[in-house]
Amino acid sequence: MRKLTLITLITAVAFCSGFAFKTILTRQDQKPVKMKKVTGIGGIFFKCKDPKKVNEWYQKHLGLNTGPYGASFEWYQEADSTKKATTQWTPFEEKTKYFEPSGKDFMINYRVENLEALVEELKKEGVVIVDQIETYDYGKFVHIMDVEGNKVELWEPLGE
Repeated sequence: MRKLTLITLITAVAFCSGFAFKTILTRQDQKPVKMKKVTGIGGIFFKCKDPKKVNEWYQKHLGLNTGPYGASFEWYQEADSTKKATTQWTPFEEKTKYFEPSGKDFMINYRVENLEALVEELKKEGVVIVDQIETYDYGKFVHIMDVEGNKVELWEPLGE
């Protein structure tokens, strides 16, 4: 009986000592890191001379169901196959200023989670934030510049 009690006591002390050393050696000021997460491509936007004509061409020749804002492609999220999502395809007027300050003829929209936290993290990393977060009934948006001067649109969908 004494031998069992002694073994139990030694095991408990060893466990507690290991836990105590791990706690001491682990920095207490570390906060859990929230991972940035792009969940998909929210849209592809590009400049062209005549968006209406381009819409019509893609509708006629490739079967896109186009409208005044291009076409939306519905798909289901891999993580939860019951959640429907969309990717937007939109031709813009050749002279649009929407892509500024980038001089490129395209802009990619990335779907993201937790836009506010992501923007705060990007600010800390020195990423250029072009504007303020704006909220519409279909989501929150903000624009940033990538390392090569491409304007990138970040979108957190609402209500999907």
